[in-house]
Amino acid sequence: MDEDYLKKVIKFQKDEMTGYVIYGKLAGLIKDPHNSEVLREMSATEMRHYQFWKKISNVEVKPNYLKAFFSALMARVLGITFTIKLLEKNEAAGSAEYAVFDSVVPGASQLGKDEEEHEYSLAGMIKEDFLSYMGSIVLGLNDALVELTGTLAGLTFALQTGKLVAISGLVTGIAASFSMAASEYLSARAENNPKAIRSALYTGLAYIITVILLILPYLLIPQHDTGIYVSLGATLLIAVLIIFGFNFYISVAKDLSFKRRFLEMFLISMGVAVCSFGVGLLVRTAFGVEL
Repeated sequence: MDEDYLKKVIKFQKDEMTGYVIYGKLAGLIKDPHNSEVLREMSATEMRHYQFWKKISNVEVKPNYLKAFFSALMARVLGITFTIKLLEKNEAAGSAEYAVFDSVVPGASQLGKDEEEHEYSLAGMIKEDFLSYMGSIVLGLNDALVELTGTLAGLTFALQTGKLVAISGLVTGIAASFSMAASEYLSARAENNPKAIRSALYTGLAYIITVILLILPYLLIPQHDTGIYVSLGATLLIAVLIIFGFNFYISVAKDLSFKRRFLEMFLISMGVAVCSFGVGLLVRTAFGVEL
Protein backbone atom coordinates (compact mmCIF):
# COMPACT_ATOMS: atom_id res chain seq x y z
CA MET A 1 0.00 0.00 0.00
CA ASP A 2 1.43 3.39 -0.99
CA GLU A 3 1.85 6.27 1.45
CA ASP A 4 -1.26 8.19 0.34
CA TYR A 5 -3.49 5.17 0.89
CA LEU A 6 -1.90 4.54 4.26
CA LYS A 7 -2.60 8.12 5.35
CA LYS A 8 -6.23 7.66 4.37
CA VAL A 9 -6.48 4.41 6.31
CA ILE A 10 -5.00 6.07 9.39
CA LYS A 11 -7.54 8.88 9.02
CA PHE A 12 -10.33 6.31 8.91
CA GLN A 13 -8.89 4.73 12.05
CA LYS A 14 -8.81 8.08 13.82
CA ASP A 15 -12.43 8.80 12.88
CA GLU A 16 -13.58 5.39 14.08
CA MET A 17 -11.65 5.66 17.35
CA THR A 18 -13.05 9.17 17.89
CA GLY A 19 -16.56 7.81 17.31
CA TYR A 20 -15.88 5.03 19.80
CA VAL A 21 -14.88 7.59 22.46
CA ILE A 22 -17.75 9.99 21.66
CA TYR A 23 -20.51 7.38 21.85
CA GLY A 24 -18.95 5.93 24.99
CA LYS A 25 -18.97 9.38 26.62
CA LEU A 26 -22.56 10.00 25.56
CA ALA A 27 -23.64 6.62 26.93
CA GLY A 28 -22.22 7.65 30.29
CA LEU A 29 -24.09 10.97 30.24
CA ILE A 30 -27.52 9.48 29.66
CA LYS A 31 -29.68 8.21 32.51
CA ASP A 32 -32.19 6.43 30.29
CA PRO A 33 -31.04 2.75 30.16
CA HIS A 34 -32.48 2.17 26.67
CA ASN A 35 -30.67 5.13 25.10
CA SER A 36 -27.49 4.32 27.00
CA GLU A 37 -27.48 0.76 25.67
CA VAL A 38 -28.04 1.96 22.08
CA LEU A 39 -25.07 4.31 22.40
CA ARG A 40 -22.86 1.56 23.81
CA GLU A 41 -23.73 -0.57 20.78
CA MET A 42 -22.81 2.35 18.50
CA SER A 43 -19.52 2.72 20.39
CA ALA A 44 -18.80 -1.01 20.00
CA THR A 45 -19.52 -0.76 16.25
CA GLU A 46 -16.98 2.05 15.91
CA MET A 47 -14.38 -0.06 17.70
CA ARG A 48 -14.99 -3.03 15.36
CA HIS A 49 -14.43 -0.75 12.39
CA TYR A 50 -11.31 0.66 14.02
CA GLN A 51 -9.95 -2.86 14.39
CA PHE A 52 -10.70 -3.56 10.70
CA TRP A 53 -8.56 -0.62 9.59
CA LYS A 54 -5.88 -1.32 12.19
CA LYS A 55 -5.24 -4.70 10.57
CA ILE A 56 -4.46 -2.82 7.38
CA SER A 57 -2.24 -0.08 8.84
CA ASN A 58 -0.67 -2.07 11.72
CA VAL A 59 -0.49 1.11 13.83
CA GLU A 60 -2.32 2.40 16.89
CA VAL A 61 -4.15 5.71 16.47
CA LYS A 62 -5.37 8.09 19.17
CA PRO A 63 -8.85 9.69 18.99
CA ASN A 64 -9.58 13.37 18.45
CA TYR A 65 -10.22 14.29 22.08
CA LEU A 66 -11.18 17.87 21.21
CA LYS A 67 -13.98 16.67 18.93
CA ALA A 68 -15.11 14.23 21.61
CA PHE A 69 -15.23 17.04 24.19
CA PHE A 70 -17.27 19.39 21.99
CA SER A 71 -19.61 16.57 20.96
CA ALA A 72 -20.37 15.82 24.61
CA LEU A 73 -20.90 19.55 25.24
CA MET A 74 -23.21 19.80 22.23
CA ALA A 75 -25.24 16.83 23.50
CA ARG A 76 -25.74 18.57 26.84
CA VAL A 77 -26.86 21.82 25.21
CA LEU A 78 -28.71 20.71 22.07
CA GLY A 79 -29.76 17.19 22.95
CA ILE A 80 -28.52 13.71 22.24
CA THR A 81 -30.60 13.08 19.09
CA PHE A 82 -29.39 16.19 17.27
CA THR A 83 -25.77 15.50 18.21
CA ILE A 84 -25.82 11.86 17.08
CA LYS A 85 -27.57 12.53 13.79
CA LEU A 86 -25.23 15.41 13.00
CA LEU A 87 -22.27 13.11 13.66
CA GLU A 88 -23.83 10.41 11.50
CA LYS A 89 -24.35 12.85 8.61
CA ASN A 90 -20.64 13.65 8.71
CA GLU A 91 -19.76 9.95 8.91
CA ALA A 92 -22.00 9.18 5.93
CA ALA A 93 -19.78 11.40 3.80
CA GLY A 94 -16.73 9.55 5.12
CA SER A 95 -18.27 6.16 4.39
CA ALA A 96 -18.52 7.07 0.71
CA GLU A 97 -14.71 7.25 0.64
CA TYR A 98 -14.47 3.61 1.66
CA ALA A 99 -15.59 2.57 -1.83
CA VAL A 100 -12.36 3.99 -3.26
CA PHE A 101 -10.41 1.41 -1.24
CA ASP A 102 -12.33 -1.63 -2.44
CA SER A 103 -9.67 -2.54 -4.99
CA VAL A 104 -6.91 -2.17 -2.37
CA VAL A 105 -8.77 -3.35 0.72
CA PRO A 106 -11.42 -5.97 -0.16
CA GLY A 107 -14.60 -5.41 1.83
CA ALA A 108 -13.98 -1.70 2.46
CA SER A 109 -16.96 -0.63 0.36
CA GLN A 110 -19.33 -3.05 2.10
CA LEU A 111 -17.99 -1.95 5.48
CA GLY A 112 -18.96 1.63 4.64
CA LYS A 113 -22.47 0.60 3.59
CA ASP A 114 -22.94 -1.60 6.66
CA GLU A 115 -21.70 1.18 8.92
CA GLU A 116 -24.05 3.73 7.44
CA GLU A 117 -27.11 1.48 7.58
CA HIS A 118 -26.39 0.03 11.01
CA GLU A 119 -25.60 3.31 12.73
CA TYR A 120 -28.49 5.12 11.05
CA SER A 121 -30.78 2.38 12.37
CA LEU A 122 -29.33 2.70 15.86
CA ALA A 123 -29.63 6.51 15.79
CA GLY A 124 -33.32 6.07 14.99
CA MET A 125 -33.76 4.02 18.17
CA ILE A 126 -32.83 6.94 20.43
CA LYS A 127 -35.85 8.23 22.32
CA GLU A 128 -35.51 11.79 23.57
CA ASP A 129 -38.35 13.32 25.58
CA PHE A 130 -37.41 16.87 24.55
CA LEU A 131 -38.26 16.21 20.89
CA SER A 132 -41.84 15.35 21.79
CA TYR A 133 -42.31 19.03 22.66
CA MET A 134 -41.14 20.31 19.29
CA GLY A 135 -44.71 21.09 18.27
CA SER A 136 -45.08 23.38 21.30
CA ILE A 137 -41.74 25.04 20.64
CA VAL A 138 -42.58 25.59 16.97
CA LEU A 139 -45.87 27.18 18.01
CA GLY A 140 -44.19 29.67 20.36
CA LEU A 141 -41.23 30.37 18.11
CA ASN A 142 -43.17 30.79 14.91
CA ASP A 143 -45.84 33.02 16.47
CA ALA A 144 -43.20 35.24 18.07
CA LEU A 145 -41.32 35.58 14.79
CA VAL A 146 -44.42 36.37 12.75
CA GLU A 147 -46.06 38.68 15.28
CA LEU A 148 -43.02 40.46 16.68
CA THR A 149 -41.17 41.08 13.42
CA GLY A 150 -44.39 42.58 12.10
CA THR A 151 -45.08 44.53 15.29
CA LEU A 152 -41.56 45.91 15.55
CA ALA A 153 -41.52 46.86 11.87
CA GLY A 154 -44.81 48.74 12.28
CA LEU A 155 -43.74 50.42 15.52
CA THR A 156 -40.44 51.49 13.96
CA PHE A 157 -42.23 53.70 11.47
CA ALA A 158 -45.01 54.73 13.85
CA LEU A 159 -42.91 55.67 16.90
CA GLN A 160 -39.43 56.48 15.53
CA THR A 161 -37.83 55.99 18.98
CA GLY A 162 -35.79 52.90 19.73
CA LYS A 163 -36.61 52.62 23.44
CA LEU A 164 -40.31 53.14 22.84
CA VAL A 165 -40.27 50.45 20.16
CA ALA A 166 -38.38 48.08 22.49
CA ILE A 167 -40.68 48.70 25.47
CA SER A 168 -43.82 48.38 23.34
CA GLY A 169 -42.48 45.22 21.75
CA LEU A 170 -41.50 43.73 25.10
CA VAL A 171 -44.88 44.45 26.72
CA THR A 172 -46.68 43.07 23.67
CA GLY A 173 -44.40 40.04 23.58
CA ILE A 174 -44.75 39.17 27.27
CA ALA A 175 -48.54 39.46 27.10
CA ALA A 176 -48.61 37.35 23.95
CA SER A 177 -46.32 34.71 25.47
CA PHE A 178 -48.70 34.27 28.40
CA SER A 179 -51.62 34.08 26.00
CA MET A 180 -49.88 31.50 23.81
CA ALA A 181 -48.86 29.39 26.80
CA ALA A 182 -52.40 29.44 28.16
CA SER A 183 -53.82 28.50 24.74
CA GLU A 184 -51.36 25.62 24.40
CA TYR A 185 -52.25 24.38 27.90
CA LEU A 186 -55.99 24.45 27.19
CA SER A 187 -55.48 22.78 23.81
CA ALA A 188 -53.34 20.02 25.34
CA ARG A 189 -55.83 19.51 28.17
CA ALA A 190 -58.67 19.21 25.66
CA GLU A 191 -56.73 16.35 24.04
CA ASN A 192 -56.14 14.73 27.47
CA ASN A 193 -52.40 15.26 27.14
CA PRO A 194 -50.79 14.44 30.52
CA LYS A 195 -47.90 16.76 29.67
CA ALA A 196 -50.08 19.83 29.13
CA ILE A 197 -48.19 22.00 31.65
CA ARG A 198 -44.78 21.26 30.16
CA SER A 199 -46.11 21.85 26.64
CA ALA A 200 -47.41 25.24 27.74
CA LEU A 201 -44.09 26.11 29.40
CA TYR A 202 -42.12 25.23 26.26
CA THR A 203 -44.47 27.35 24.13
CA GLY A 204 -44.25 30.37 26.44
CA LEU A 205 -40.50 30.05 26.92
CA ALA A 206 -39.82 29.78 23.18
CA TYR A 207 -41.97 32.86 22.62
CA ILE A 208 -40.37 35.06 25.28
CA ILE A 209 -36.79 34.11 24.34
CA THR A 210 -37.53 35.03 20.72
CA VAL A 211 -39.06 38.34 21.83
CA ILE A 212 -35.99 39.27 23.87
CA LEU A 213 -33.63 38.48 20.99
CA LEU A 214 -35.71 40.54 18.55
CA ILE A 215 -35.89 43.70 20.68
CA LEU A 216 -32.21 43.72 21.68
CA PRO A 217 -31.04 45.83 18.67
CA TYR A 218 -33.39 48.67 19.71
CA LEU A 219 -31.72 48.73 23.13
CA LEU A 220 -28.11 48.22 22.08
CA ILE A 221 -27.76 50.26 18.86
CA PRO A 222 -27.39 54.07 19.23
CA GLN A 223 -30.62 55.70 18.04
CA HIS A 224 -29.26 58.80 16.35
CA ASP A 225 -29.85 59.59 12.65
CA THR A 226 -30.74 56.27 10.97
CA GLY A 227 -30.20 54.17 14.11
CA ILE A 228 -33.87 53.18 14.29
CA TYR A 229 -33.71 51.65 10.82
CA VAL A 230 -30.38 49.97 11.55
CA SER A 231 -32.08 48.43 14.59
CA LEU A 232 -34.93 47.16 12.42
CA GLY A 233 -32.45 45.69 9.94
CA ALA A 234 -30.58 43.97 12.79
CA THR A 235 -33.88 42.62 14.17
CA LEU A 236 -34.82 41.17 10.80
CA LEU A 237 -31.36 39.61 10.52
CA ILE A 238 -31.76 38.04 13.97
CA ALA A 239 -35.16 36.70 12.88
CA VAL A 240 -33.58 35.10 9.81
CA LEU A 241 -30.81 33.56 11.95
CA ILE A 242 -33.36 32.17 14.40
CA ILE A 243 -35.36 30.68 11.51
CA PHE A 244 -32.18 29.22 10.00
CA GLY A 245 -30.88 27.79 13.28
CA PHE A 246 -34.18 26.31 14.40
CA ASN A 247 -34.98 24.70 11.05
CA PHE A 248 -31.46 23.30 10.77
CA TYR A 249 -31.91 21.74 14.20
CA ILE A 250 -35.29 20.25 13.31
CA SER A 251 -34.12 19.01 9.91
CA VAL A 252 -31.21 17.14 11.50
CA ALA A 253 -32.99 15.84 14.62
CA LYS A 254 -36.12 14.70 12.78
CA ASP A 255 -34.73 13.97 9.29
CA LEU A 256 -36.91 16.62 7.63
CA SER A 257 -36.36 18.86 4.63
CA PHE A 258 -34.42 21.95 5.71
CA LYS A 259 -34.93 24.03 2.57
CA ARG A 260 -38.72 23.75 2.43
CA ARG A 261 -39.24 24.46 6.13
CA PHE A 262 -36.78 27.35 6.15
CA LEU A 263 -38.31 29.05 3.11
CA GLU A 264 -41.83 28.62 4.43
CA MET A 265 -41.10 30.21 7.82
CA PHE A 266 -38.85 32.87 6.26
CA LEU A 267 -41.43 34.00 3.68
CA ILE A 268 -44.25 34.14 6.24
CA SER A 269 -42.24 36.09 8.83
CA MET A 270 -40.70 38.54 6.39
CA GLY A 271 -44.00 38.94 4.51
CA VAL A 272 -45.79 39.96 7.70
CA ALA A 273 -42.92 42.33 8.58
CA VAL A 274 -43.14 44.07 5.21
CA CYS A 275 -46.93 44.44 5.48
CA SER A 276 -46.65 45.80 9.02
CA PHE A 277 -43.94 48.18 7.85
CA GLY A 278 -46.47 49.65 5.43
CA VAL A 279 -49.20 49.77 8.09
CA GLY A 280 -46.86 51.69 10.40
CA LEU A 281 -46.13 54.20 7.65
CA LEU A 282 -49.86 54.67 6.96
CA VAL A 283 -50.66 55.09 10.69
CA ARG A 284 -47.89 57.67 11.10
CA THR A 285 -49.14 59.60 8.09
CA ALA A 286 -52.80 59.37 9.12
CA PHE A 287 -52.11 60.72 12.60
CA GLY A 288 -49.63 63.31 11.40
CA VAL A 289 -46.67 61.97 13.40
CA GLU A 290 -43.57 63.93 12.44
CA LEU A 291 -40.11 62.40 12.09
